[in-house]
Amino acid sequence: MTHILAIDQGTTSSRAILFDASLKVRAVAQEEFPQHYPASGWVEHDPSDLWSTVAGTARAAIEKAGIGADSIAAIGITNQRETTLIWDRATGEPIHRAIVWQDRRTADICGALKSAGHEPMITARTGLLLDPYFSGTKIKWLLDHVPGARARAARGELAFGTVDTFLIWKLTGGKVHATDATNAARTLIYNIATGEWDADICALLDIPMSLLPEVKDCAADYGTTRPDLFGREIPILGVAGDQQAATVGQACFAPGMMKSTYGTGCFALLNTGTDMVPSKNRLLTTIAYRLDGQTTYALEGSIFIAGAVVQWLRDGLKIIREAKETQPLADAADPSQDVVLVPAFTGLGAPYWRPDCRGAVYGLTRNSGPAELAKAALESVGYQTRDLLEAMRSDWGAAADGILRVDGGMTASDWAMQFLSDILGAPVDRPVVTETTALGAAYLAGLKAGLCPPPAEFQTSWALERRFTPAMDDRTRNAKYARWGRAVAATMTV
Repeated sequence: MTHILAIDQGTTSSRAILFDASLKVRAVAQEEFPQHYPASGWVEHDPSDLWSTVAGTARAAIEKAGIGADSIAAIGITNQRETTLIWDRATGEPIHRAIVWQDRRTADICGALKSAGHEPMITARTGLLLDPYFSGTKIKWLLDHVPGARARAARGELAFGTVDTFLIWKLTGGKVHATDATNAARTLIYNIATGEWDADICALLDIPMSLLPEVKDCAADYGTTRPDLFGREIPILGVAGDQQAATVGQACFAPGMMKSTYGTGCFALLNTGTDMVPSKNRLLTTIAYRLDGQTTYALEGSIFIAGAVVQWLRDGLKIIREAKETQPLADAADPSQDVVLVPAFTGLGAPYWRPDCRGAVYGLTRNSGPAELAKAALESVGYQTRDLLEAMRSDWGAAADGILRVDGGMTASDWAMQFLSDILGAPVDRPVVTETTALGAAYLAGLKAGLCPPPAEFQTSWALERRFTPAMDDRTRNAKYARWGRAVAATMTV
């Protein structure tokens, strides 16, 4: 058994990537699924879509590789984090659509908890802020709004899980109800210092602890798949939330190393080792990974809209047909125009945490058109990343002066990556393997299966594809970033 199957369940699509024992990609399958927006600021997924696209792409990847299931040593899972599901333990049927991490419906719950003075305690224990982004208030909303759910939960009839937990349940035929430490750390109800579900916070949110899954290491035994799915049972041996899996895939194992992933959103993580570093700048203190019972922590900054701003250009404004069209458009933009786009479509993430904000465009002229909007869209990702790294520099010394390792679909744009380096005033490294999220999940499973080397050895295999270095002068950089700051400040006052 010389292959590892990585399941990468994302916000807009599910992918399965088959790696060989040297962690080279052998086959990829991907399938998008519908997004549901039942009200302003609400985002949902149909759980049946999550499951069918995962099962379908996994089978397709195996078929494309031309191997049998008996060649697969293990499965690793990585997933969109915070997205919340509750299902019936007896039937496996979800009680509601999944509430997606982007969803803002629980803003009032968070506001009430803040007003009551609970945020300092919650932040001290979980490393998180009171924001609709996280799972805890989504669980409360489901129990409060789905008829009969609270009574059923009290009787122990229901199970909660983030997407990884739901997939493990489905893959094992309901035999395993488990999650890993990185996903648990994003729920708002997990104490990252003690490594346990927090009974006090659960009581505050009126969440029965019988709902909650067992929490395991990132490389651990999560059971085996039903034999009918792939023709034989395959062990599930690795699990990590998508951003933590990318941190592992980028081999950011040393304190001070940073990575930033550009998918639907953008997520920057700084490895802080065994130190839980509290943020003074509204970043998150979280778990980077847990191996052999040893927790490694990180500072994280989350941007809600990164690649999604390109989707907006395509699907909302319809000024492009494919993401790759943004680069020539940005090149063609009028350099004398200073259009600034603040893509707060679902609120502003770190370091602002303003779920009430909505998107805005500044600096439009009569001559502004698709090229200027495309340029502003790509630049918005660089500006938001600098916001995060400035906060990290303040929290953890000279973090933002170092090299930033990047991955995710948006890194394919040389224009966006060059602007990122320019606005940061720092090198940006793009690896040979940009599928680092799936790579991290595969590595964790391979580590547990005995196919992959320990972290120190794996780190030496990381390979650079291209380094982007700053070409913008300080005066221009500072002027552009100051303009961004004024735009954000104006957006927050509307």
